[in-house]
Amino acid sequence: MKTLLLIEDNDEIRENTAEILELSMYRVLTAPNGKEGIELAIEKKPDLIICDIMMPVLDGYGVLHAIQKYEELKNIPFIFLTAKTERVDVRKGMELGADDYITKPFEGTELLNAIDSRLKKSDILKKVLQPGIEGLNQLALESSNPNGLQSLIEHRSTNVYKKKQVIYAEGNHPIHLYYVIRGKVKTYKSNDDGKDLVTDLYSAGDFLGYISLLQECVYRETAEAIDECEIAMIPKKEFEEYLNNNRHISKKFISLLAKNVSDKENHLLSLAYNSLRKKVADALVTLKKKYENPSLDKFSIDISRENLATIAGTATESLIRTLSDFKSEKIIDIKDGHITIMNPKKLEGMVN
Repeated sequence: MKTLLLIEDNDEIRENTAEILELSMYRVLTAPNGKEGIELAIEKKPDLIICDIMMPVLDGYGVLHAIQKYEELKNIPFIFLTAKTERVDVRKGMELGADDYITKPFEGTELLNAIDSRLKKSDILKKVLQPGIEGLNQLALESSNPNGLQSLIEHRSTNVYKKKQVIYAEGNHPIHLYYVIRGKVKTYKSNDDGKDLVTDLYSAGDFLGYISLLQECVYRETAEAIDECEIAMIPKKEFEEYLNNNRHISKKFISLLAKNVSDKENHLLSLAYNSLRKKVADALVTLKKKYENPSLDKFSIDISRENLATIAGTATESLIRTLSDFKSEKIIDIKDGHITIMNPKKLEGMVN
């Protein structure tokens, strides 16, 4: 049962609203002023807060401001309940971080619908999602938001990129968010000696180029097609409008991206300090996780040794020797350029 905190100084409104909420199978906590409301929120940590604006001791704006100072409370959905209808008050509440704004008098169903909607979104955001773009795709799917990422993708013109064709280059200014419809894409950085290091891999259903859009900076890496790809391009303006209109999803989005950046840093450290065998094993495991087809018994991929070497962070010649060792140990098989993982447990054991 979800717990709601109702902060309202009018006794009649507080009691009637609490009764409606209790009949709708919510556990309801009530407070007659903002100060007591904050104390209850800290003690009970409700799932959602409904708060009047004009109250003695501390008004609703003060309550919201104070709530957001507490790490364990700042993401609790917050609905203003007030008789104030001027646009300036609506805007002020939303700018402070309120999730909804319901004016008095109101219908019970209006409040219940708002509560139900905010709780559903909150449940989605509390889920432990996969890091990076996988979590973003999952978030967009579960949010069922009509203004969500799917609406950005639909009815887009697409570009087809040939194998090794650059999609965007390091140093360019971003003007699009890219979505992979089919094919495989890698992003990589080049050092002064011309050596490439793969920073990430993408496949059908993935977005790329989003970090530079969020940071409003030039691309810090180059995106290149591993094989023939079809890519949809979403204008920067439309992507920004999506983020601005979906504040809660945007916060989770940024959290997922931060986790993705952390994972990349760990990957780069492993490339710097791991042994050659471990680097190659890690590259193969990464490819398996990214491109594996669950319906097939064994994972097999056709990838150039040059590309695999840049993913592993090693020289092509060293990679080829290590692959030969893995083949003789029956960890992998190589036929017509395809690499098939025969013993995934042993391969993963080298990485962990």
